[in-house]
Amino acid sequence: MSAGFPFDVPVVRSLETLELGTGVTFFVGENGSGKSTLLEAVALAAELPTVGSEETRDDATLAAQRALAKHLTLSWTSRSKRGFFLRAEDFFGYAKRLSRMKAEMRERIEEVKRDYEGRSDLARSLALGPAYASLEAIDGQYGGDLDGRSHGQSFLTLFQARFVPGGLHLLDEPEAPLSPQSQLALMALMRDMIAEGGQFVVATHSPILLAFPDATIYTFDRTPPERVEFEDLEHVNLTRAFLNDPKSFLRRLT
Repeated sequence: MSAGFPFDVPVVRSLETLELGTGVTFFVGENGSGKSTLLEAVALAAELPTVGSEETRDDATLAAQRALAKHLTLSWTSRSKRGFFLRAEDFFGYAKRLSRMKAEMRERIEEVKRDYEGRSDLARSLALGPAYASLEAIDGQYGGDLDGRSHGQSFLTLFQARFVPGGLHLLDEPEAPLSPQSQLALMALMRDMIAEGGQFVVATHSPILLAFPDATIYTFDRTPPERVEFEDLEHVNLTRAFLNDPKSFLRRLT
């Protein structure tokens, strides 16, 4: 295996096989443990479309992960290219990308109107059709501008629009903008998609998401990654201990 990042990450160097056989698989671990790196490499190897400002093949921040993806062999029981890959930090880039596309379509509409001034209504209608159809498709899918809502509302709207039956959905820290109530709403959406053959692989720190019924959880704090039960997760036990007695934790800050 090659030297340097990401091949010098302990869990990457030690990894031989990782089974993702359930409807939901979680990657959990401390920052820098390699969970997001591996998720990104799987997304590249699976050739999934990305929700971001640019496609994964063009994203300079994924150069190292593209190298890792070449070393991965994916085995499928049912091959799917439906679904998508999302890194939470890329979301606003995607919203801006959609807004830019819509602005370009509106400019095209005005240009066609000028070019077809004085021509028949039929000719003008045929020329304007593709741009209007594209605008309507985006608005119909997302219900308007994603960047015109709160961060959390935009995320849930995106998930509602883009989750597909039978799709593979790779999500990196989707809880980042979501309130606890919205995390429960996300779990409900995931449950509905799993009932229709969908699959999720999620890198997360969220004890709420990690409680998803019958999920497989891998901790990247061990080398190689190991399956762990929800009740044994340090994230869960630390959160529970804090909520039960926050004052004892806060005293340590003074």
